[in-house]
Formats: sequence, structure tokens, C-alpha cells
Amino acid sequence: MKKLFLTAAATIALAATTWAAPISGTYLEVRSCDVYTGPCFSNAEMGSNGKEAILTWSIKKGAWNNIDLAGLNVIAVVRTKDTLGDIKYAQPRGKTVLIIDARANTAQRAALAAFAKARAGKLIGEVLCTRVEKITAAIGDCTKAGTCASVKAGKLVNISTRCFCSGDHVCGNEYLYYPPLTKIRHATAAFTQMFAYQGDDLGIKWISIGQRGAYVGTF
Repeated sequence: MKKLFLTAAATIALAATTWAAPISGTYLEVRSCDVYTGPCFSNAEMGSNGKEAILTWSIKKGAWNNIDLAGLNVIAVVRTKDTLGDIKYAQPRGKTVLIIDARANTAQRAALAAFAKARAGKLIGEVLCTRVEKITAAIGDCTKAGTCASVKAGKLVNISTRCFCSGDHVCGNEYLYYPPLTKIRHATAAFTQMFAYQGDDLGIKWISIGQRGAYVGTF
């Protein structure tokens, strides 16, 4: 009997370990200022641009709060009072619209929101509202030329990025001036072809074309 009990306990522990496997996937971040730039460009934008960002997590596998989130997406559309610069020195607190994958059930929607808040920390700040939309996300790693990411969320969000090319080096003094806004792996800067938010909840809509303001990576 004792042996059977130990075997059952071990089985339960193994199942719990498997269920709590680390969550992983791909990440796209787009900001309304250049992140790959030189000091002359960044100084010109400081205080006027870069107050908006859209963060997308596309989850490949794993669970959050014991809720399986494999294959689902969550987006945070953030607006702050100041330029979103180097968060090591100043952690901004923004106003946020969360967009949850329409394929998620009730429990998964709550877990997706909790996951995004945990990943972004104070940046998400005040959540003005949570929207449920059909989200399509294809996020690559910029290992070859061409489009590296495309994200759409209903009629609210439309993002397209491509890998950098030689024509994107304007002053010859560019480097990764601003780091990513969240902790990610294999962060690679990308060129923003389209960066659009058309919702009403933030009090501002925008469509931006042609900027060196994106990161792709994994988590």
C-alpha cells in the first residue's frame, strides 16, 4: 500500500511539473520613436515622440496560473506621458488597452491579461479597457531579408515590420539606442512599415509608416 501511495504521489508531482512548464513564444514591440538610431535623432524626438507602443505576445506553449495558453495571443496598446526610452532609468506608467485573443475562453482571457501585466510590469499601468478581437500574429526573427512580423487585431491594430537593409542607416552613427520595453531573448531591431491603432479608448488614434522603432524576439 505504501509503495502504491508513493507511486501515485510521484505521478501527481510529475504531472504538476509538466503543467507548470515555462511559457514561451514570440514577441513584437513597436514604438512611435526610433529605437535603432543615433543621438542626434533621438534627441530630436525626446519629449515629443515615442509616447505610444504596441506590445504583442504570441504564445506557442505553456500555461499561466495553471491555464493552458498555447496558440493564443495578447496585445497591450500603451500610451504614456513621456517618451518611452530606457526603462532601466525610468519605469514609465502608461494607460493601456488590452486586446485578448477571441479564441480564448473565459479562464484563458483572464490568464492572458494577467500574463501581459506580469510581463510588462508598471508599463501597462492603468488598464482603461479590455477588448476581445480576432488576432493574427506571425512574428519571425529577421534572419533573412523581407517581412519579419505581421500582427492584426480586428480593426484596432495593424502592424507590419521588415528586417533592416543598408538604406536604413541614415547617419552612420546608429546603434540600439533604446532597449526593449520588456524582458525578452534574442532581441532584434526591425523596421516598421505600418504601425496603426484605430481604437477610441486611449483618446488618440494613429497610423505611422516608415520608422526604425520595432523589436522582435522570444520569451
